[in-house]
Amino acid sequence: MTLSYGDEYPIHQTPDPIAFSGTDRNFYDRYFFNGYAQDGTGFFALAFGVYPHLNVADAHFSFIRDGVQHSLHASCELGMERMSLKVGPISIEVIEPLKALRVTIAETDGIGGEFEFTGRSFPIEEPRFIHRIGSRAFMDYTRMTQNGHFTGWITLDGVREDLAEGTMGTRDRSWGIRPVGARDPQPNPGHEALQFFWQWTPINLEDGSLFFHINADAHGNAWNTRAAFAPDGASAGEIIEGSASLSSQTQAGSRWPAGGVLSGISPQGAPQELTLVPLERFQMKGLGYTHPVWGHGIHHGPVKVEREAYELDSLDPAQLDNRHVQMICRIEDDKGNAKGVGVFEQLILGDYAPLGLEGI
Repeated sequence: MTLSYGDEYPIHQTPDPIAFSGTDRNFYDRYFFNGYAQDGTGFFALAFGVYPHLNVADAHFSFIRDGVQHSLHASCELGMERMSLKVGPISIEVIEPLKALRVTIAETDGIGGEFEFTGRSFPIEEPRFIHRIGSRAFMDYTRMTQNGHFTGWITLDGVREDLAEGTMGTRDRSWGIRPVGARDPQPNPGHEALQFFWQWTPINLEDGSLFFHINADAHGNAWNTRAAFAPDGASAGEIIEGSASLSSQTQAGSRWPAGGVLSGISPQGAPQELTLVPLERFQMKGLGYTHPVWGHGIHHGPVKVEREAYELDSLDPAQLDNRHVQMICRIEDDKGNAKGVGVFEQLILGDYAPLGLEGI
């Protein structure tokens, strides 16, 4: 039987029941959140993914305490029910679509929490991400992104900490095609070398939200990029789109960003130049990204939950699953004045000539 709760709502896009999403086995549907205090401390993040054709859902909650990143990973069999936003101890409730959501992490293995997100403006819709590697569709997805404020708490081994007043951050929703689940063993002739370049800088300013992202090829040519500014309270028609460029360097001996300068920012209302000064590093494998065991869409049986922790200073930056990071940054103007807080996310695999990077 393929009927599910979703079939009760007028949201069908094809003649199929909601349990099916086209025909590509790599279809996914994901929630993402990150948050931090106004001084950049107290970072936490959560990812929740549904993979209809793999019949799997997974969720990951991760946060930093005293130089240690703690994670709770969970996976379950979907049962073809896409409307059930719960994986093990982690669940999501949509309070008001495109505005407010609540996340609950029932205490498990010493980790628990609850937080509510409220958007600062209407979400932005990023340009559709379509990228082929040779004959294969590597990515084809849509993403909406929104900055906002958080209230709530996190508990670690019996110690509860309320989120600092004014905690802010970013959430996004994306859906479409990305590589998920088990790797495809079929060779891709002529395109055996892996290459991927990604930078994303969602920034919380005093009076609004600034967004910039870029995907580029090995020569630095962008195949998807844009900047956007959303003043506080902006409706969909009041979000200002434009362009920008990000100059950056990597930390010595790694592919982690060493900060950067966002310049030529064209959306009206945003500063024309901003400097991103790293404060702390968050490893995206804590949310399953490039994780060797808890990668997105991997089948772990009916239900599986596992806690994990690692000291950030002891990680090997050359290890493949440590490459993908978010750097929590202080945002300054060209005179060094504080303008806000944001994140500099980066993942570089393979060659990237503008930074002098070669090989995997």
